[in-house]
Amino acid sequence: MFLRTLAAPALALVLASTPATAADTKDIVTGAMTDLMVNKDVGAIDTYFAEPYVQHNQQVPTGLAALKGLAGQVIAGNPDFEYTLIRSFADGEFGFVHGVYKGFGPVPLVAFDVFRVDGGKIVEHWDNLEPVAPPNPSGHTQTDGPTKVTDLDKTDANRSLVSAFINTVLIGGAYDQLPEYIDGENYIQHNPNIGDGLSGLAKALEKMAQAGMAMRFTRNHKVLADGNFVLAMSEGVIGEKPMAFYDLFRVENGKIAEHWDVIAPILPDEEAANANGKF
Repeated sequence: MFLRTLAAPALALVLASTPATAADTKDIVTGAMTDLMVNKDVGAIDTYFAEPYVQHNQQVPTGLAALKGLAGQVIAGNPDFEYTLIRSFADGEFGFVHGVYKGFGPVPLVAFDVFRVDGGKIVEHWDNLEPVAPPNPSGHTQTDGPTKVTDLDKTDANRSLVSAFINTVLIGGAYDQLPEYIDGENYIQHNPNIGDGLSGLAKALEKMAQAGMAMRFTRNHKVLADGNFVLAMSEGVIGEKPMAFYDLFRVENGKIAEHWDVIAPILPDEEAANANGKF
Protein backbone atom coordinates (compact mmCIF):
# COMPACT_ATOMS: atom_id res chain seq x y z
CA MET A 1 0.00 0.00 0.00
CA PHE A 2 2.85 2.39 0.85
CA LEU A 3 4.51 1.93 -2.55
CA ARG A 4 1.22 2.52 -4.40
CA THR A 5 0.68 5.84 -2.61
CA LEU A 6 4.26 7.06 -3.02
CA ALA A 7 4.65 9.54 -5.88
CA ALA A 8 6.60 8.20 -8.85
CA PRO A 9 9.50 10.70 -8.60
CA ALA A 10 9.87 9.98 -4.90
CA LEU A 11 9.84 6.23 -5.52
CA ALA A 12 12.54 6.60 -8.16
CA LEU A 13 14.64 8.57 -5.69
CA VAL A 14 14.24 5.88 -3.02
CA LEU A 15 15.28 3.13 -5.42
CA ALA A 16 18.20 5.12 -6.82
CA SER A 17 19.53 5.94 -3.36
CA THR A 18 19.45 2.34 -2.11
CA PRO A 19 23.02 1.00 -1.96
CA ALA A 20 23.64 -1.75 -4.49
CA THR A 21 24.43 -5.21 -3.18
CA ALA A 22 27.28 -7.15 -4.74
CA ALA A 23 24.74 -9.41 -6.43
CA ASP A 24 23.00 -6.38 -7.98
CA THR A 25 26.31 -4.96 -9.15
CA LYS A 26 27.42 -8.25 -10.66
CA ASP A 27 24.13 -8.61 -12.56
CA ILE A 28 24.38 -5.06 -13.93
CA VAL A 29 28.03 -5.33 -14.99
CA THR A 30 27.70 -8.83 -16.44
CA GLY A 31 24.55 -7.77 -18.29
CA ALA A 32 26.25 -4.68 -19.69
CA MET A 33 29.31 -6.56 -20.90
CA THR A 34 27.19 -9.34 -22.40
CA ASP A 35 24.76 -7.06 -24.22
CA LEU A 36 27.29 -4.43 -25.33
CA MET A 37 30.46 -6.43 -25.94
CA VAL A 38 29.28 -9.97 -26.66
CA ASN A 39 25.98 -9.20 -28.43
CA LYS A 40 27.26 -5.92 -29.92
CA ASP A 41 24.13 -4.02 -28.92
CA VAL A 42 25.18 -0.36 -28.72
CA GLY A 43 21.74 0.45 -27.30
CA ALA A 44 22.89 -1.29 -24.11
CA ILE A 45 24.76 1.90 -23.25
CA ASP A 46 21.45 3.69 -22.62
CA THR A 47 20.20 0.71 -20.62
CA TYR A 48 23.17 0.18 -18.32
CA PHE A 49 25.18 3.43 -18.23
CA ALA A 50 24.44 6.95 -16.97
CA GLU A 51 25.99 10.40 -16.83
CA PRO A 52 28.14 11.73 -15.37
CA TYR A 53 30.19 8.83 -16.73
CA VAL A 54 33.81 9.02 -15.59
CA GLN A 55 36.29 7.31 -17.89
CA HIS A 56 39.76 6.25 -16.70
CA ASN A 57 40.91 4.54 -19.90
CA GLN A 58 43.52 7.11 -20.90
CA GLN A 59 42.87 6.68 -24.62
CA VAL A 60 39.13 7.42 -24.46
CA PRO A 61 37.51 10.80 -23.64
CA THR A 62 35.24 10.88 -20.62
CA GLY A 63 31.43 10.82 -20.92
CA LEU A 64 28.86 8.64 -22.65
CA ALA A 65 29.08 10.45 -26.00
CA ALA A 66 32.65 9.21 -26.40
CA LEU A 67 31.66 5.70 -25.29
CA LYS A 68 28.84 5.60 -27.83
CA GLY A 69 31.13 6.85 -30.58
CA LEU A 70 33.74 4.22 -29.75
CA ALA A 71 31.14 1.46 -29.55
CA GLY A 72 29.57 2.44 -32.88
CA GLN A 73 32.93 2.40 -34.63
CA VAL A 74 34.83 -0.45 -32.96
CA ILE A 75 32.04 -2.81 -31.88
CA ALA A 76 28.92 -2.43 -34.03
CA GLY A 77 30.83 -1.35 -37.13
CA ASN A 78 33.53 -3.99 -36.92
CA PRO A 79 32.74 -7.57 -38.03
CA ASP A 80 36.03 -8.74 -36.53
CA PHE A 81 35.21 -7.51 -33.04
CA GLU A 82 34.71 -10.24 -30.45
CA TYR A 83 34.70 -10.24 -26.66
CA THR A 84 34.97 -13.31 -24.43
CA LEU A 85 33.87 -12.85 -20.82
CA ILE A 86 35.85 -15.28 -18.66
CA ARG A 87 35.33 -14.18 -15.05
CA SER A 88 32.89 -11.82 -13.37
CA PHE A 89 32.96 -10.53 -9.79
CA ALA A 90 31.52 -7.81 -7.57
CA ASP A 91 32.46 -6.03 -4.37
CA GLY A 92 29.71 -3.67 -3.21
CA GLU A 93 29.35 -0.92 -5.80
CA PHE A 94 32.30 -2.21 -7.86
CA GLY A 95 31.98 -4.88 -10.52
CA PHE A 96 35.07 -6.30 -12.22
CA VAL A 97 35.51 -8.68 -15.13
CA HIS A 98 38.33 -10.59 -16.79
CA GLY A 99 38.09 -11.15 -20.53
CA VAL A 100 39.65 -11.05 -23.98
CA TYR A 101 39.02 -8.52 -26.77
CA LYS A 102 39.61 -9.36 -30.42
CA GLY A 103 39.35 -6.72 -33.14
CA PHE A 104 39.76 -3.91 -30.60
CA GLY A 105 43.29 -3.40 -31.91
CA PRO A 106 45.80 -5.09 -34.21
CA VAL A 107 46.25 -8.02 -31.77
CA PRO A 108 43.93 -9.71 -29.23
CA LEU A 109 44.03 -8.10 -25.79
CA VAL A 110 43.49 -9.62 -22.36
CA ALA A 111 41.83 -7.15 -20.00
CA PHE A 112 40.49 -6.38 -16.60
CA ASP A 113 37.54 -3.94 -16.64
CA VAL A 114 36.31 -2.38 -13.40
CA PHE A 115 33.02 -0.50 -13.10
CA ARG A 116 31.35 1.53 -10.37
CA VAL A 117 27.58 1.27 -10.13
CA ASP A 118 25.40 4.02 -8.63
CA GLY A 119 21.60 4.08 -8.68
CA GLY A 120 21.46 0.93 -10.80
CA LYS A 121 23.66 2.37 -13.57
CA ILE A 122 27.36 2.21 -14.44
CA VAL A 123 28.91 5.62 -13.85
CA GLU A 124 32.68 4.99 -13.81
CA HIS A 125 35.16 2.71 -15.58
CA TRP A 126 38.79 1.65 -15.14
CA ASP A 127 40.69 -0.92 -17.19
CA ASN A 128 44.06 -2.44 -17.99
CA LEU A 129 44.86 -4.23 -21.25
CA GLU A 130 47.84 -6.08 -22.68
CA PRO A 131 48.44 -8.30 -25.74
CA VAL A 132 47.56 -11.98 -25.52
CA ALA A 133 50.81 -13.96 -25.23
CA PRO A 134 51.77 -17.62 -25.69
CA PRO A 135 51.56 -19.95 -22.66
CA ASN A 136 54.07 -19.26 -19.90
CA PRO A 137 56.99 -21.53 -18.86
CA SER A 138 54.54 -23.72 -16.91
CA GLY A 139 52.10 -23.99 -19.81
CA HIS A 140 49.40 -21.70 -18.41
CA THR A 141 47.69 -18.96 -20.43
CA GLN A 142 46.76 -15.50 -19.18
CA THR A 143 43.12 -16.52 -18.69
CA ASP A 144 42.78 -20.27 -18.04
CA GLY A 145 42.07 -21.76 -14.63
CA PRO A 146 39.18 -21.63 -12.13
CA THR A 147 36.31 -19.19 -12.58
CA LYS A 148 33.90 -20.16 -9.79
CA VAL A 149 33.56 -17.85 -6.80
CA THR A 150 33.62 -19.74 -3.49
CA ASP A 151 34.28 -18.94 0.19
CA LEU A 152 32.05 -15.87 0.28
CA ASP A 153 32.30 -15.91 4.07
CA LYS A 154 36.07 -15.35 3.74
CA THR A 155 35.84 -12.30 1.45
CA ASP A 156 37.07 -9.79 4.03
CA ALA A 157 39.85 -12.07 5.28
CA ASN A 158 41.06 -12.68 1.73
CA ARG A 159 40.97 -8.95 0.98
CA SER A 160 43.09 -8.31 4.09
CA LEU A 161 45.58 -11.01 3.10
CA VAL A 162 46.12 -9.56 -0.37
CA SER A 163 46.28 -5.98 0.97
CA ALA A 164 48.99 -7.03 3.41
CA PHE A 165 50.88 -8.86 0.65
CA ILE A 166 50.78 -5.83 -1.65
CA ASN A 167 51.86 -3.40 1.06
CA THR A 168 54.41 -5.58 2.84
CA VAL A 169 56.06 -7.44 -0.03
CA LEU A 170 55.41 -5.66 -3.33
CA ILE A 171 55.55 -2.08 -2.03
CA GLY A 172 57.55 -2.61 1.16
CA GLY A 173 60.08 -4.90 -0.51
CA ALA A 174 60.01 -7.59 2.19
CA TYR A 175 60.47 -10.45 -0.28
CA ASP A 176 61.74 -12.69 2.50
CA GLN A 177 58.11 -12.81 3.69
CA LEU A 178 56.77 -14.28 0.43
CA PRO A 179 56.27 -17.71 2.06
CA GLU A 180 53.93 -16.08 4.60
CA TYR A 181 51.50 -15.16 1.81
CA ILE A 182 52.08 -17.55 -1.13
CA ASP A 183 51.43 -21.29 -1.19
CA GLY A 184 55.02 -22.27 -1.97
CA GLU A 185 55.58 -24.53 -4.96
CA ASN A 186 51.81 -25.13 -5.24
CA TYR A 187 51.40 -21.52 -6.41
CA ILE A 188 49.96 -21.40 -9.97
CA GLN A 189 51.16 -18.56 -12.16
CA HIS A 190 49.47 -17.09 -15.28
CA ASN A 191 51.85 -14.22 -16.00
CA PRO A 192 53.19 -15.04 -19.50
CA ASN A 193 56.83 -14.70 -18.40
CA ILE A 194 56.81 -16.46 -15.02
CA GLY A 195 56.67 -20.15 -14.09
CA ASP A 196 54.78 -21.78 -11.24
CA GLY A 197 55.84 -21.75 -7.61
CA LEU A 198 57.93 -19.41 -5.51
CA SER A 199 60.97 -20.67 -7.40
CA GLY A 200 59.49 -19.54 -10.73
CA LEU A 201 58.68 -16.12 -9.31
CA ALA A 202 62.16 -15.67 -7.83
CA LYS A 203 63.81 -16.71 -11.09
CA ALA A 204 61.75 -14.23 -13.13
CA LEU A 205 62.37 -11.33 -10.73
CA GLU A 206 66.10 -12.00 -10.75
CA LYS A 207 66.17 -12.14 -14.55
CA MET A 208 64.30 -8.82 -14.80
CA ALA A 209 66.69 -7.16 -12.35
CA GLN A 210 69.72 -8.40 -14.31
CA ALA A 211 68.22 -6.91 -17.48
CA GLY A 212 67.76 -3.52 -15.80
CA MET A 213 63.98 -3.97 -15.84
CA ALA A 214 63.32 -4.46 -12.14
CA MET A 215 59.64 -4.32 -11.24
CA ARG A 216 58.71 -2.09 -8.31
CA PHE A 217 55.28 -1.31 -6.86
CA THR A 218 54.90 2.18 -5.41
CA ARG A 219 51.19 2.56 -4.56
CA ASN A 220 48.05 0.48 -4.28
CA HIS A 221 44.79 2.18 -5.26
CA LYS A 222 42.10 -0.46 -4.78
CA VAL A 223 41.70 -4.00 -3.49
CA LEU A 224 38.40 -5.58 -4.52
CA ALA A 225 37.31 -8.98 -3.23
CA ASP A 226 34.62 -11.52 -4.03
CA GLY A 227 35.01 -14.72 -2.03
CA ASN A 228 38.20 -16.51 -3.03
CA PHE A 229 39.12 -13.97 -5.75
CA VAL A 230 40.82 -10.63 -5.03
CA LEU A 231 41.81 -7.93 -7.55
CA ALA A 232 44.49 -5.38 -6.66
CA MET A 233 44.90 -2.20 -8.74
CA SER A 234 48.35 -0.71 -8.23
CA GLU A 235 50.97 1.44 -9.87
CA GLY A 236 54.74 1.33 -10.01
CA VAL A 237 57.60 1.09 -12.46
CA ILE A 238 59.40 -1.44 -14.61
CA GLY A 239 62.88 -0.06 -14.98
CA GLU A 240 62.00 3.63 -15.04
CA LYS A 241 58.73 3.35 -16.96
CA PRO A 242 55.48 4.09 -15.05
CA MET A 243 53.20 1.06 -15.15
CA ALA A 244 49.74 0.01 -13.99
CA PHE A 245 49.54 -3.41 -12.34
CA TYR A 246 46.20 -5.22 -12.15
CA ASP A 247 46.69 -8.46 -10.19
CA LEU A 248 43.98 -11.07 -9.67
CA PHE A 249 44.63 -13.58 -6.90
CA ARG A 250 42.82 -16.76 -5.95
CA VAL A 251 43.12 -17.47 -2.24
CA GLU A 252 42.81 -20.94 -0.76
CA ASN A 253 43.23 -21.92 2.89
CA GLY A 254 44.64 -18.55 3.85
CA LYS A 255 47.35 -18.46 1.16
CA ILE A 256 47.60 -17.02 -2.35
CA ALA A 257 47.24 -20.10 -4.55
CA GLU A 258 46.95 -18.62 -8.05
CA HIS A 259 47.70 -15.38 -9.89
CA TRP A 260 46.66 -13.65 -13.11
CA ASP A 261 47.75 -10.15 -14.11
CA VAL A 262 47.67 -7.43 -16.73
CA ILE A 263 50.52 -4.92 -16.85
CA ALA A 264 50.26 -1.79 -19.02
CA PRO A 265 52.01 1.59 -19.33
CA ILE A 266 50.62 4.71 -17.66
CA LEU A 267 50.49 7.59 -20.14
CA PRO A 268 51.75 11.06 -19.17
CA ASP A 269 48.86 13.41 -18.34
CA GLU A 270 49.53 15.51 -21.44
CA GLU A 271 49.03 12.46 -23.68
CA ALA A 272 45.80 11.25 -22.05
CA ALA A 273 42.39 11.72 -23.70
CA ASN A 274 40.81 12.65 -20.36
CA ALA A 275 41.86 14.33 -17.13
CA ASN A 276 40.60 11.61 -14.77
CA GLY A 277 43.85 9.74 -14.30
CA LYS A 278 44.54 6.03 -14.75
CA PHE A 279 43.28 5.27 -11.22
